[in-house]
Amino acid sequence: MMKKFDNKFNRYPFSQLPKRPVYNWPNGSKLAVYFALNVEAFEFGRNPGPDFTSLPAAPFHRGYAYRDYGNRVGIWRILELFDRYQIPLAILTNTSVYDVCPEVLEPFRARGDEFVGHGRTNSERQIDMDEATERAMLQEVRERFIQEEGKPPKGWLGPFISQSAKTPELLLETGYTYQMDWFFDEQPQWFRTDRGPILSVPYPSMELNDIPAFINRGASDQEFTTMVTDGFDQQLADGERHGWPLVCGISLHTFMMGQPHRAQQLKRILEHMAAQRSRIWFTTPGEIADHVMALPEGTVAKP
Repeated sequence: MMKKFDNKFNRYPFSQLPKRPVYNWPNGSKLAVYFALNVEAFEFGRNPGPDFTSLPAAPFHRGYAYRDYGNRVGIWRILELFDRYQIPLAILTNTSVYDVCPEVLEPFRARGDEFVGHGRTNSERQIDMDEATERAMLQEVRERFIQEEGKPPKGWLGPFISQSAKTPELLLETGYTYQMDWFFDEQPQWFRTDRGPILSVPYPSMELNDIPAFINRGASDQEFTTMVTDGFDQQLADGERHGWPLVCGISLHTFMMGQPHRAQQLKRILEHMAAQRSRIWFTTPGEIADHVMALPEGTVAKP
């Protein structure tokens, strides 16, 4: 007799998209669109991650400089485009940005963009922390947001999209209400923790994320634009044809899309989406989470 498959993973239940209850986004549309802009700071001498050249080696000056360019130059091109098309942003920021270059956050605060917790620095990962260290880090980030923004962050994305085995529990314990580290669906889903459920908002960790697209998969600038606009068109059609309320998230980094040649591609993406403004909901992950949490009980199944 064949042994029954035993899957010990039980953080969220299996659910077929076509079998779920349908609902609308606040403006009656079926597609919620948000852009996540990663605004990050790195410690010099620690590996900041890959670039387009050879494998990095200490003191990692090339990768540090490449990323520092994003806060010095690239972010301002991105800001100008989002202002032009009047599209909100989710600012995924390290608290070290408040120490290194706090002025880059000022215009986004003035715009009313959502600030999402993204660690202290992108030079550390949660998977490398013990439970006490991670708990203290999450609390430290929350308190710094309260100090700087006047309110705590609702959501969290770990640096490098890294989690420990206890991250979901620790997020709830320290006051976060949604996480973005798990991309397993195109709708927000409840995620089980030992402290109760936390909402998981879809984040384009592998697909519509500029770093893995350009660096890991070697996509051209034009190919990334096609990926984003084709995905947007498909989700818009799926939602309107089937009644599915879907989330289209796009992840950008200041040192990637703020390059002059890629800013032109970002302009094409925003133009394409803005032309469908009446059919979609330009929003933030926090607004998506708030809407889903307010739905009638059972609309989105809990584990």
